[in-house]
Amino acid sequence: MAAGRGSRYGKLKQFDGLGPNEEFLMEFSMYDAIENGFDHIVVITQKDNVNVLKDHLTARLPGSVKVDVIAQELSDLPEGSSYQGERGKPWGTAHAVWSARKVIKNSFAVINADDYYGKGAYRNAAEFIAKNKDNDNYAIVAYTLSDTLSEHGSVSRGICERDGDALVSVVETMKITRQNDGIVDLETGKAFDGDELVSMNFWVCRPSIFSQIEEDIREFLKDEANITGSEVYLPFVIQEMLQQNKTAVDVIPSDSKWFGVTYADDKEKAMDQLKNMTDTGSYRSPLWS
Repeated sequence: MAAGRGSRYGKLKQFDGLGPNEEFLMEFSMYDAIENGFDHIVVITQKDNVNVLKDHLTARLPGSVKVDVIAQELSDLPEGSSYQGERGKPWGTAHAVWSARKVIKNSFAVINADDYYGKGAYRNAAEFIAKNKDNDNYAIVAYTLSDTLSEHGSVSRGICERDGDALVSVVETMKITRQNDGIVDLETGKAFDGDELVSMNFWVCRPSIFSQIEEDIREFLKDEANITGSEVYLPFVIQEMLQQNKTAVDVIPSDSKWFGVTYADDKEKAMDQLKNMTDTGSYRSPLWS
């Protein structure tokens, strides 16, 4: 998913050259996914970026990997649905996934373009897909809360509530930050110990998700209050499916370190980490050489 506007970062961070050879951060995710057997890359972006991104990726990725670059557009709605009024931003992460419904026919992983998830995360996701053929069995690749905070401001995180390895719910917590010697949500004052598992929007989904998202978009558009600024979030859709017993969601440990570029000040650290991993042989240089 690469259709965000980068409001806190200051520009389109998905296309910022953070790698040692100006690679986008999402190129490292693609590299790790391909290394673990994924053979179809689908990028959801803004309409103005489709052609340049398609050219950029097809010139670099292996020829054996299928590449689709799709625009997330406000006009792409379920048949018979419409809205009135003005809206400046996309419909949300669930709608972004739904935008790919015509090109995805098999189980698939969903990630953010501006996050680095680590090689272990893709290995574990691929193993889950290979071992679990139940089309109603989804998964979330989860990270430890203390490892996902920014030094430069608060972050929103989905706290995973579990029953063993099964996901019960994801509690969206909007302003988590380090404070003194602890971790706290600035909105509610709730404290965390940092060992909680959180969602970083790395999901393993089945094609059955598309019909559920379509249903949720239809309901969303019936409320005029949603039109100006609300969004259809992927975690909320999956949670609804859980509550209706339409799916079971396994919680998969990432076995990896996460980092991202929520704020502009996160950029230097991300670049240093990518350079270090390249220097120590985790990645080639240039990446697609």
